[in-house]
Amino acid sequence: MSSGVADAYTRRSAEYIDLFGSMTAVHHADLHLVSTWADGISGPVIDAGCGPGQWTNHLVSRGNDARGVDLVPAFISRGRREYPGVRFDVGRLDDLDAESSSVAGVLSWYSLIHCEPHDIQMPLREFSRVLRPGGGLLVGFFTWPTLERFPHAVIDAYRWPVTRLASEVEAAGFEIVETYERVEAGARPQGAILARRLPDLKQ
Repeated sequence: MSSGVADAYTRRSAEYIDLFGSMTAVHHADLHLVSTWADGISGPVIDAGCGPGQWTNHLVSRGNDARGVDLVPAFISRGRREYPGVRFDVGRLDDLDAESSSVAGVLSWYSLIHCEPHDIQMPLREFSRVLRPGGGLLVGFFTWPTLERFPHAVIDAYRWPVTRLASEVEAAGFEIVETYERVEAGARPQGAILARRLPDLKQ
């Protein structure tokens, strides 16, 4: 997330928290997908781009050793205030405060949607760096038949063909486990990629 994106979210942080800062705003299919993925993770988890912290808290409440990272201080402050037993840190997705191969899972739930396509390898390779071999990655994003910039409510974002984003994930040192798409009337098409960190990535 660039400083421009962080500034845009900071300006609208209160509105964003009101609309999306609760698990009650989560689609049941997303809740099932993320929860099932998290059940298979044994070890530390980073919620990369955690926003107001509701997903991080959800993971912790289910027994995961999770912490949230976001570049927007207002989101981190809200997470710390609302979920005092959960760790939240201000930080960049392309420069995570974690040792190499120290993390069992990375959740990147719609946190890469504002990343310029030519820069998306930076956070993906950072996820690969911090994940231990065999560690799990779950990416949520907006999908579309072609790679396209679109006017997101906060600041412009990108929607990806599932196969194209999956190729970027593979190029960062992952094996694709599963992909999902969900299309519903009146909503943007949604996508998700589950991947596993390969053991032979050259850092």
